[in-house]
Formats: sequence, C-alpha cells, structure tokens
Amino acid sequence: MRSYPCKSLAYPLLFLVAGIAVSMPAAEPSTVDRFNYILGTQAIGGKYQFTSQDALVESAEVIHAMGASCMKFDLRPKPKQYPGIHSLVELARDEPAHRKVLDMPFAHYQMWAETFAGTSWKQGFSKAHAEQEYQEMYALVVHLLKTYSGTGKTFYLGHWEGDNLMRGGISKTADAHMTPERVQGMIDWLTTRQRAVDDAKRDTPHQDVHVWHYTELNHPTISLREGRPSLVNLVLPHVPVDFVSYSAYDVTNVPKPEEIKAVLSYIESKLLPKPGIPGRRVFIGEYGYSVFHNGKPHHPPQEQNRLSLITIQAALEWGCPFILYWELYNNELEPDGSQRGFWMIDDKGIKQPVYETHRRYYEWARRFVAESISRTGKPPADAEFRAAAAKYFKSMR
Repeated sequence: MRSYPCKSLAYPLLFLVAGIAVSMPAAEPSTVDRFNYILGTQAIGGKYQFTSQDALVESAEVIHAMGASCMKFDLRPKPKQYPGIHSLVELARDEPAHRKVLDMPFAHYQMWAETFAGTSWKQGFSKAHAEQEYQEMYALVVHLLKTYSGTGKTFYLGHWEGDNLMRGGISKTADAHMTPERVQGMIDWLTTRQRAVDDAKRDTPHQDVHVWHYTELNHPTISLREGRPSLVNLVLPHVPVDFVSYSAYDVTNVPKPEEIKAVLSYIESKLLPKPGIPGRRVFIGEYGYSVFHNGKPHHPPQEQNRLSLITIQAALEWGCPFILYWELYNNELEPDGSQRGFWMIDDKGIKQPVYETHRRYYEWARRFVAESISRTGKPPADAEFRAAAAKYFKSMR
C-alpha cells in the first residue's frame, strides 16, 4: 500500500486479504484521507469473503487499503445476525463491526439507514409511524454528531432504490402502483426523515462533522422519456432532501456520455433548492456490470472495465459528488448458485481490471492532493481536482 504524508496517522500492518496489504487505522483521518476522491464502492450482501473476521470489516479494510476515502454499506435490522440490537443507534454504537468501520479513517459514508421501528408508508404514513421514524433517525444523527465531532467525517443517510420500493418494477403495468396514497406516503416518509436530520443538527453542538439525508431513485428515464410516474417526477419535487442517489443501471447498462449527463440534469431539475449545500446534489449510488447473466458470459472483465470508464468520465464531467461502483464482492447468484460477477475482486480472490482502475486512480489522486498541500498548504478545490481527474481518465480510454 502506498504511503502518504500524514502527521497524525499510523498504519500497523495486520494481514493480507485477497493478496492486498490490509492495515488498521490508529487515529482519525489525515488531510489526504479526508479528501473526497469521488470514486468509491460498496459492501452490501457479498456472497463470499477471505478471512474469518466479520465480512463488513474485511470489506472495509480492503476498500480502505485500495485508497478510497468513502465507504457505502447498510444500517438495517438483521435480528438473526445482530441479536440484542434494537435501534439504529445501537447498531452504530454497540455492534462491534459497524462501530469498527465507522471508526476507520474514511471521510465519507453512504448508508442505507432503515429504522428498526418497522414503519410503513405505502398505504399512507400515519402520525404514529412518523413519530417513530422521526425519533429513531433523530437519535442516530445525534449519536453521529456527538461521537464523530472534530473528525471531518461526513455521513449520508438514505435508503435502497426508491422506485423499486414504490413501483415494484419498471413495466407499464406497475404504473398503477403509483397511487395517490402511496405517493403521498413516500413524500411524508422522506420529509419526516429530513426533518429529523435537520432538527438533530440544529439541536446538537458539533464541529467538523456533517450528516446529510438522501433519497435514492432508480427509474427516472421512464419519466424523462415517456412521462410515466416515478419518484423523480411525483415525489422529488415535494421533498426537501439534501441529496439524491441515482442507482443508474437504466442509463449506464449501455453507457452513452450525453445520455448520462442528460438524466443527471433531469434529476437535478426536480430537486428543491438547498442554498447551504454547494455544488451538485445528485450522485451515482450504483452502477456496475455483471460478468455473467442467465448462465452465459455477459461482460468480460476488460469490457466491465471499459464500460465503467465511460460512466466515470461522464459523471465526473457532469459534477457528481460520488460515483459508486457495485460492488467490491459480488452479491448476486445465478439460478444454479454460481456468481453473477458484480465484483471488483472475484470469488477466487482475483482482482479484476476495474479494481486496478480504481486502485491506480486513488494512487494518482492521493499524490495529486498531497502535492497540492505541499505546494499551497491546502488541498485543491473541487473544481481543480475534478478537472484533473477527468483529464486523468480521458487518458485511460
């Protein structure tokens, strides 16, 4: 693993995972670690691992060793896996693996925060459920602000694909699921979660730590191209969310740069203004390419990487704050139990070309930021870094 200038951070070597040197942080992030390198990946539901330790911790250490400054994972009720955990605060504070990952020197965390209260909004969001959702989200934000005050960490609390939650599918027959009760229920649910985040930030003394709330959508193209109902046109204009995550398969499966940018701009056009948040507020929460589909070769490793480069370049140029590849270890199986290949590292521990693309990029990016700090005394501005990163990837294609 490449080392970088750091006054406050030590990295004692622990072990090798899939041939990668993995180290455990001893302190909070350095200036170089805290920079947003935009590209990232996630660890949700992986079907294999290579050590005997907790799967989430293993994945986080591999992602950190690769050079990333962000980490996406889920905060969701799993009674069999986490007995005795009854709330989001308990999961973040008391469950050892989640606490360990949150304490690592990542600067940015994207999390699916699904409350243990079990609230429901599809038939309308009752006052009782709204209060339960509010209280649990509020408590989580207070915990994050107090625990990580002064660390420079930023937490993005959201949910899994909202169009799948609302519609259940992309077919035209699923349009009928977008009833007024369901649409208003989701509006009320997201508004309640946003209010909990805003109120907790208002009420809790903190410094150099941030918490934001996002909704995730995944079928905006049916609204843009066909005028059909989805989260982007029926819900997003009515909720004051901080950010939008776009699970972008409907435009990245066959990526065309101008189409990617057009859909991102369309999503952004539906956002309510948030003057306190600079820059773009739509990020790519998922994109990826499976090696196999229905038992047949789909995207060979080099093609998987080539398509990823197209998506990365377009999203960088548009201004996405994050571009998150799905994912580190594959999470989907074929009917016969074989791996579909949504991976950076396969089930044999072999690092794929898309892994090497990210690793080399982080090496370049960290060097770029470290040199800027050495030269000017501060990290580069986002626009400067983004322009350099876009130029870097253009040279890769």
